[in-house]
Amino acid sequence: MKKRTGVLLSLALAAGTLLSACGKDDGGGSNADGKKDAFKVAMVTDTGGVDDKSFNQSAWEGLQKFGKDNNMKKGTDFKYLQSTAASDYAPNINSLVRDNYKLVYGIGFLMQQDIQKVAKQQPKAQLALVDSVVPEKNVASITFKEHEGSFLVGLIAGMQTKTNKVGFVGGVDSELIKKFENGFKAGVKTANPKAEIFVQYAGDFNKAEKGQAIANTFYGKGADIIYHAAGGTGKGVFTEAKNRSKNGKKVWVIGVDRDQHEEGMPEDVTLTSMVKRVDKAVEEVSKQTMDGKFPGGKTVEFGLDQDGVGIAPHKENVSKDALAKVDEYKKKIQDGDITVPKTDKEYKTFEANMKK
Repeated sequence: MKKRTGVLLSLALAAGTLLSACGKDDGGGSNADGKKDAFKVAMVTDTGGVDDKSFNQSAWEGLQKFGKDNNMKKGTDFKYLQSTAASDYAPNINSLVRDNYKLVYGIGFLMQQDIQKVAKQQPKAQLALVDSVVPEKNVASITFKEHEGSFLVGLIAGMQTKTNKVGFVGGVDSELIKKFENGFKAGVKTANPKAEIFVQYAGDFNKAEKGQAIANTFYGKGADIIYHAAGGTGKGVFTEAKNRSKNGKKVWVIGVDRDQHEEGMPEDVTLTSMVKRVDKAVEEVSKQTMDGKFPGGKTVEFGLDQDGVGIAPHKENVSKDALAKVDEYKKKIQDGDITVPKTDKEYKTFEANMKK
C-alpha cells in the first residue's frame, strides 16, 4: 500500500510540474484504469455553434477524437460551451478556466480580444486561439494557410465552370477571410484568365438567409460555381444551389473547413471543399499540452506542408484534368515556385504578373 501511495505521489508531483501554468492541480497522475485524469480540455464555439457543418464542428470533432484516444470522459474531461452571442465569449472562457480546464480553446478570430483579456486576467490559464494571434505567453495561436487551400479549389472552379462566371461568398470582411477570397481568385485566374469572379460578404457567419440571397444573385447573374467561406451563412448557399438543382438548373458549391459533401445532398451540388484541418490542429495542440509542451506564446501554423489545408476526400465531381492541375500546383506552392496572395494588394500584384 505504501509503495502504491509513493508511486501516485510521484506521478502527481510530475503532473503538477507540467501543468503549473494552469493553476492548482486537481488530482494529478493516473487513476486505476490508467486514464490521465489530471488533464481536462474544453473549447468555446463562436455564434455559429458546434453543429455549423463547418469550422466549429471540425474543432469539436478534433477534440472528441483527442478525448476518445486518451480515454477521457465527455462532458467532464473534455467539453464545449456554445456561444449564442459575442457577449458570451468572455464569460464562457472564464467559466472553463475557473472549472480548472488545463487548456481552453477559443474557436475563431472573433474571440481574439476576449482571449487576450482573459489571458491577462488569468496568467496561469493555458489558452489557445484558432485563426488569430494573441501575443501573450499563456496563449497558443493556431493559424492556417487558407489561401493555399483556396488556391487549389480555385483551380478546380476555373477549370470546371461552363459559364466562365464563379462567385465567392465571405462571412465577415476581415484579414482572415480575405485569405480565402484572394487565394481562390488567384487559383481561378491561373486556370482560367477569362473567368469573371463575383465577390460579396454577408457581414455575419450565422445568417443562412443572407447566404442564400447572395447565392441567388450570383447564380442569377450566370455563375455556376460558388465558393463560400462563411460558416453557418454558407448553409444558405447550399440551400439555393439545391433548390435550383431541383428545378433542373445544375449549379455547384465549393464547401469550406471540412468536407461538406453531405451538405449538398441529396441533389449532390458539392463540387469539392477546401478542407481546413482545425480538427487536426486541436488534436495536435491538445496532445502537446497534455505532454507538458504547451506552445504558449507561439504561433502554430498549418499549411500544405503540414497537411493542414487541401481539397476534400470526396473527388467524384472533380474532373481528372482538374485533379492533375491541383497536384501540379500543390507541388509548385510547396517548392516555392508560386507565392499565393493573401491580401487584396498581393492579389493585384499576382494578377498583374500573370498578364506580363
